Amino acid sequence: MTLTDDICMDRAAALGELGAGFTAPNPMVGCVLVKGGQIVGEGYHPRPGADHAEIAALKAAGAEARGAVAYVTLEPCNHYGATPPCTKALIEAGVAEVVYAVADPNPLASGGRETLQAAGIAVRAHPTLAASRLTDAWRFSLTADRPWVAAKFAATLDGRVATRGGDSQWITGPAARARSHDLRQRSGAIVVGVGTVLADNPALNPRPEGRAAAETLKVIFDSQARTPPHAACLSSPGPVLLITAEDAPGAAKSALKESGAHIISVQRENEGLCLRSALHCLRADFGCLSIMVEGGGRLLGSFADAGLIDEVWAFLAPKILGGGQCAVDGHGPSRIGEAMALTDVSIEMAGPDFLIRGRVPRGSES
Repeated sequence: MTLTDDICMDRAAALGELGAGFTAPNPMVGCVLVKGGQIVGEGYHPRPGADHAEIAALKAAGAEARGAVAYVTLEPCNHYGATPPCTKALIEAGVAEVVYAVADPNPLASGGRETLQAAGIAVRAHPTLAASRLTDAWRFSLTADRPWVAAKFAATLDGRVATRGGDSQWITGPAARARSHDLRQRSGAIVVGVGTVLADNPALNPRPEGRAAAETLKVIFDSQARTPPHAACLSSPGPVLLITAEDAPGAAKSALKESGAHIISVQRENEGLCLRSALHCLRADFGCLSIMVEGGGRLLGSFADAGLIDEVWAFLAPKILGGGQCAVDGHGPSRIGEAMALTDVSIEMAGPDFLIRGRVPRGSES
């Protein structure tokens, strides 16, 4: 097989994904070293303070790094932080060329391209969608005061997540559910409404196959603190945060605190809680760079109506219910031309089901 730029960069992106759940506040990054048409070294960034992807790949390649082409998902860093600059290591290793997918927007670490070129190393950009997605939330966090919001749902072809009677297990098959846990793993928090907790009693923690699971924050929007103290999410791995209204019953909040939940209160807005206040708290007080909103339909609809969705992960099963509960149940626009239109769309199969992923374009931060 010929190792094209796309193949090498997508391999680097797949490596970067191995750090999902453990790199924050750093980005996920992967690197591949190619020489003579063969991969001679691979690496990824596993956690803050550990080797960056380029360093791991250089160590794996050893002497074979000299004269190699380095494919890295993010422009090599150019500063001394917790680790020395990757540009210095690449220059000393004698790589011939560096190909990166995304320019580093962090002013503290940028300038890698210029430093490498000044040392006589060829540098060029080769973006791929997979590589770019690795750093979406991290790049967003550099200027935004809220987390990157991914809306995730599993629905039938007619957009239903449950029957009229509330039956929802299982719309999608095992492969789609496994893929969903991969996406959970890369999120700083898993977010649901209390209706989902009462109807499905989900554990909410990521359970990726074949690798360690991150102890992701589990967040419940629950204005009146109706979450049962014995809910499954309170005993599954990872901390739990309830976001309630300021007038939520004190006794209910006390019982949930005794069960281990953290509780914050935000003001009400329109028909629910103030989403922007909640998101600001998740970013400022809990360090969440990204969240996955899993439902239910009313909560997803509220995020959509507020313009607070940055990415969509829609799992669709080849089934039609003909009625039932909507995946995204907000007010919605009055005109088709005002619908949320996704860009950078990809479609992948997961068993008999398929996953549609796309970004929500915006002119400025919402």
